[in-house]
Amino acid sequence: MTAFVLRRIGQTIVVLAIASIIVFALMRMIPGDPIQIIMGGEYSPEAEAQLRRQLGLDRSIIEQYFIWIANVLRGEFGYSYLNHTPVSVLLWDAFLPTLFLVIGTTIVGLLIALPSGIIAAIKKDTVWDYGSMGFAILGYSMPSFWKGIILIWIFGVYLGWFPTMGYVHPWDNPSESLWRLTLPSLTLGTFFSGLVARITRSSLLEVLDQDFIKAARARGVRQAPLVYKHALQNALIPVVTVIGLQFGTLLGGAVLTETVFTIPGMGRLTVAAILNREYQVVQGAVLLGVVFVVVVNLIVDLTYAFLNPKIRVH
Repeated sequence: MTAFVLRRIGQTIVVLAIASIIVFALMRMIPGDPIQIIMGGEYSPEAEAQLRRQLGLDRSIIEQYFIWIANVLRGEFGYSYLNHTPVSVLLWDAFLPTLFLVIGTTIVGLLIALPSGIIAAIKKDTVWDYGSMGFAILGYSMPSFWKGIILIWIFGVYLGWFPTMGYVHPWDNPSESLWRLTLPSLTLGTFFSGLVARITRSSLLEVLDQDFIKAARARGVRQAPLVYKHALQNALIPVVTVIGLQFGTLLGGAVLTETVFTIPGMGRLTVAAILNREYQVVQGAVLLGVVFVVVVNLIVDLTYAFLNPKIRVH
């Protein structure tokens, strides 16, 4: 088990190194000059040269990368000259709302997806199956921004049950924070649950058709223990894979959801930084997102080993 964990951690470090190079290179390919945005319309060549030296933009691309990555390893992501704030502070303030949104989305999604997928598999080709999968397809296919607007209109404006926008930190007011995260979590959670429910159904159906399940059923094992004690653990491996892969999609979908519900998260911060050509902010935000997704996938790999010990030897 130790060798398996170390091998996966080593692979994670390599992925992060490659991702940092790609993030840095792509930012330098975006048209536009951050000097012009920072200094405005008119400035002297001397002032431009001084600011370029101050930002390190007068160095070669390779030098800039190694300076940046060395600072990142020390926990220093640079300075935002438009916000007059260290980038690490901006990232921390924006990451927490996105993290809580992703956690809420995952909880809502799993509460919908797992029961729906299990019921659809057990009640195959019945109204329960068609209803569960129809709801899953509907939730997965509807655009997040449109779904968010519909939820705001129905539950926020018409019924008045939930706040329509804004964010409150859980430690400031737990109940208010939970109330404000409900509609955004439902918006992304129904999308998240759609694919997970379909994979749960197909995976569980495949396991239920295997010989050891048929043998257990022939021995008189009841339906509930047969599904939950014997079949479900084997069926969860592809489900865990999809859940891990969906986290990257959730971060992308959070951009639109945060915009609709005015949540000050990573999505809004990254879009604003791209428009303003703030290299340091965009690099830090994207790299933090990559770290989050890679770490989640590392946890998924370790979960594989827990669900199926045979995987540890590979």
